[in-house]
Amino acid sequence: MTEPSYLTAVRESYDTVAAAYVQRVKNPAELDPLSRATLAAFAELVRSSGRGPVADLGCGPGKVTAYLAGLGVPAFGIDVSPKMIELARGAYPELRFTVGSMTALELGDEELGGILAFYSTHHTPPEALPVVFAEFQRTLAPGGHLLLAGHVGNGEHLHPTHAYGGHPVSYGSYLLPADRIAGLLEQAGLVVTARVLQEPVEGMKRPAAGFLARKPLPGEQAGR
Repeated sequence: MTEPSYLTAVRESYDTVAAAYVQRVKNPAELDPLSRATLAAFAELVRSSGRGPVADLGCGPGKVTAYLAGLGVPAFGIDVSPKMIELARGAYPELRFTVGSMTALELGDEELGGILAFYSTHHTPPEALPVVFAEFQRTLAPGGHLLLAGHVGNGEHLHPTHAYGGHPVSYGSYLLPADRIAGLLEQAGLVVTARVLQEPVEGMKRPAAGFLARKPLPGEQAGR
């Protein structure tokens, strides 16, 4: 099967910027209090459910994966960029990192107790998000939890040519309204349990949103 062009662009771009990304992106412990609180709440939900490991999808160099592990969550990382995975394995050899795409996860049905998509879905064109969210639903165990976080907007499609210190990139970014993201998650069969909308803080140019969602238990209706 031919890989979608946007995935090729994401892979090649993040392979190019990987080393600079590690230097320029904050460690999770340095994030703003609301972002850290959202991660902590997600970790607590996963721990209390006792339903299995957490996949950090779009894990990059593994900083957030390791942060989750430090919160007592059995976490592993998946990223489309081989260079990012190489850096993650070097920095956190005690954790598992693999190359893969969230559009076709090499994971079994209902294998995961949690999924983290932390600023990692915005390069996916809106028409492809149902495929990604269907993979989230397929791989989550009943009662498993999702935390999706990222920048939001009014449907803007950005085309940056350079990033992370001036390195060339070819990916696009899609800033969707929070209501649309929540609606797509619910259409995929997930129950959105909380939303946090954050106006730009220091170092942020755009608003961000976090979504906590859960895969319904047997007999429980999605969307309720």
